[in-house]
Order: sequence, then structure tokens, then C-alpha cells
Amino acid sequence: MLTRLPLFAPALAARPIAWRDGREIQLGEFALDVAAVASTLPARSAMLNLCEDRYRFLAAYAAALSVGHAALLPPTRTEQVLKEIEAAHPGSYRWDDAVVDAALSASQAAAATDLEIAAEQIATIGFTSGSTGRPQSYSKDWRSVNGSSACNARAIRAALDVADDAAVWILATVPPQHTYGMEFSVLLPLIAGMAVHAARPLFPADVAGALNELPTPRVLVSTPVHLRALVESPQPFPQVALTVSATAPLDRALAREVEAKLGGRLLEIFGSTETCAFASRRTAQDELWKLHDGVRLESTAEGTLVAAPWNRQPILLQDHVELHGTGEFRVQGRNADLIEVAGKRASLADLTRRVLAIDGVQDAVVFQPGAEAVATIRRLAALVVAPGRSVEQIHEQLAASVDPAFLPRPLLLVDALPRNELGKLPRAALLAALVNPNFQG
Repeated sequence: MLTRLPLFAPALAARPIAWRDGREIQLGEFALDVAAVASTLPARSAMLNLCEDRYRFLAAYAAALSVGHAALLPPTRTEQVLKEIEAAHPGSYRWDDAVVDAALSASQAAAATDLEIAAEQIATIGFTSGSTGRPQSYSKDWRSVNGSSACNARAIRAALDVADDAAVWILATVPPQHTYGMEFSVLLPLIAGMAVHAARPLFPADVAGALNELPTPRVLVSTPVHLRALVESPQPFPQVALTVSATAPLDRALAREVEAKLGGRLLEIFGSTETCAFASRRTAQDELWKLHDGVRLESTAEGTLVAAPWNRQPILLQDHVELHGTGEFRVQGRNADLIEVAGKRASLADLTRRVLAIDGVQDAVVFQPGAEAVATIRRLAALVVAPGRSVEQIHEQLAASVDPAFLPRPLLLVDALPRNELGKLPRAALLAALVNPNFQG
């Protein structure tokens, strides 16, 4: 007999699941909306969920699961990428806010019933962001997302020091289509008893306004780029009990600034599209990452094998780690991050950190523009945001702490880095910036 797991947990009609249009939406009302959307879905196999409103996304996602459809989570909304995903997944279809609204407006659905989903049903098909190359797809079944979500929920509730059945309110600045956004703003409300604000605010005033609408305790799910903007803003914010950060490394100084600005603790999450989240740390205080329950790591020459109870087999990550006992680790770098020139080794992340430490530099990235095989690299490049500074000034200061073999040439001064909405830097965008005819260096 196939194992089946609930679509909503706990399935309590009166528990809150979302905040939208100035009011709390309870699970009972949400379940009716899910049934209404499900009744309009085509006889296909996978939904390309393009909803921007998080409540509509949540309803469309749950509806798709209820009829056996997977959710395709595009890394970007560009038409070319969407068409490539559709071509790779015959039988898929697009669903957006307008279609959900039409379904809800026309609904005469009967009372919803508690639904269960086959544990082996594919629930999400996520795609890497393309930071290190062409995006790749990874499928997760309903058992996997339940297992990882249970660990994420325990980590959040432990950081908040609240009971397992206590209400927790989430506001996310990240899109639900990203694996991180899916895990922490969609799956937690569905299967971990939490509730989420329907909005995705980006500007500090909008974040403050949305936070003010929510009951307590409030959890802000965001990224280092967004958090830096909040810290540097004069905008006052209501008390945030917990801030969650992922998608890029967060330095300790910024973590402490976030805690001072927003209140509460900051919890940094370690994970990937391939594995889901599997570790966390309080970055303002801790250097070591703490593994989720049941997760085991094994260091190899190629990277790190991640064995999690919710995955059918260990997954290889490009990250190299230093294990501390069975429950903690330190990140040493990634295969794509470590470079060797003339017998000398360096880290792209460390080189980027050194550029950022130069007075007047606001943002920067050092990367490899040549062959993908890092062992054969012959030059590095850098994009730098530094108003009022010259390439020569930056090179001069960088030379004081960096071996000449690793000085980035070319070094391009730009108005802004080509970050996506998660703050990441897709490799294709970095390479495109280098062909700008106005670059200096």
C-alpha cells in the first residue's frame, strides 16, 4: 500500500495560514479556495506556477498537488527560460494570478475535505539559478518536502523558543518560485502550521508596512542583499522575532547589524536546490553550521555527500567542508570557488571579500571568465561598484593583500552588479557584462 501524507497539517479549519488584504485567512477558507482552483485545472501533468501574489501561489500549488500535478519552479520569468522548461516538460501548463482570481470568482465549490497526497508524488521540480552555469532541474517528492519542512520548522521554533503548535507569522521578500522561498514561505504554512503574508515587499518602507500588519511573533525570510538595504535604511521597523537568511553567504558583521536593527535573532540557512535546507547557524555568534536532525555529511575529493532522511540517496554538493563531530561543520569553499595558478591556490570568495574591504567599494564580485575547468584558469575578472574610485586605485590597494597572479584583469567599474531578484549573480549575466564596450581595465 502506498504511503499517503496530508496536504494540510495540522488540518485544523480555524488555524491561520495566510494574511491578505488586511485580514487573517484560516485554513478552512483556504481549503475552499484550493478546491475551487483545482476544479479548473487542465488534464495535464505539471503546473508552471507564475503567481506573484503568495496567497494565489499557495492556492494554485496546493490545487496542483491535489490533482496529482507537480509544480515547476522557474529560476527566472524570462520568456526564453519558460519556453525551455515547457519544452523539457511536455504536458506542463502556465498558471498565474489572473487565472487563479477567475477560478475563485466563479467558484461554487462544495465544502473542502481533508486531502492526502501519495508520498512518492513529485511535488516540486526546482531549477538551479545558473550562478555557476546552465540551470539544472531537480525533482522532490511529497515525502522529501515533508521531511525537510519538519526540520526547518523545528529550527525556526527552537530559535523563537515557542511551542510546536504556536502561531508563527512569516513575511518573505523572496519569490515563492525559488527553492528557498518555496521551503520557507509556502511549505511551512501548508504542512508546518505556520502562516504567511501574501505580499513580497522589496523596499524598506514596504517591508515595514507589511510587518506592521502581522501578529506576533514575526519571522522575516530574506537574503543578504535585501537585509543590507534594510540595515542601511533610516526606516524604522517593528520588532522581528526572527530573521532568516539564505541564497548567499552572510558575514558576521551584517548579521549583528540585522539583529540590532530588527530585533530578535538571525538564523542563516545552508542548503541547495538539490538537497533542500539541511543546516543552520546563528551567524552573529556562531561560525560552525549545525546539521538538521538525521543529516550526515561525508567529505570527498569532489565535494561533500549529503545524506538526509528525506532524500532517497546521498547528494553530492560542490562545497568542501570541515566536519566537527557528527553534528557541525565549517565551510571551506566550493570546487568552482577554488582556483590554482602556477602552483598557488586562492578562493574567489576570499578575493571578493578583499575587494569589498577597500574603502569606497559598495559591491563587487571576482570570478573566472575563462574555461570551466578551474585548474586551467589563466586570468580572473572583477565587476566593482565604487563611485569616485578608479581601476588603478582599486588595483593598487588590492595588490597589498593579493598575489599578483590573482589580481583581476579585466576589472570593470559598473553602476550595479547584475544581481537577480534573490541577489544572486547568474554566470551568464557576469559574462555578458564583460563584453560591455565601456568597461575600464
